[in-house]
Amino acid sequence: MANLSELELQNLRHLIGGYDTTHCKLQEYADCAQDPKVKQFFEKGAKSAMENKQALMKFLQ
Repeated sequence: MANLSELELQNLRHLIGGYDTTHCKLQEYADCAQDPKVKQFFEKGAKSAMENKQALMKFLQ
């Protein structure tokens, strides 16, 4: 792990939590969507949020 300051760790925690929340919400919206295009839109957003979260998690390894 890189030497991260406490502030950087707090910022990562905040960003990771935000992307996790966004992923969960967008996935729920996709699950509830009736229109295939709307469903696809929310699924794409949920996937992007998860990818961003995973990329940030790499800083903690």
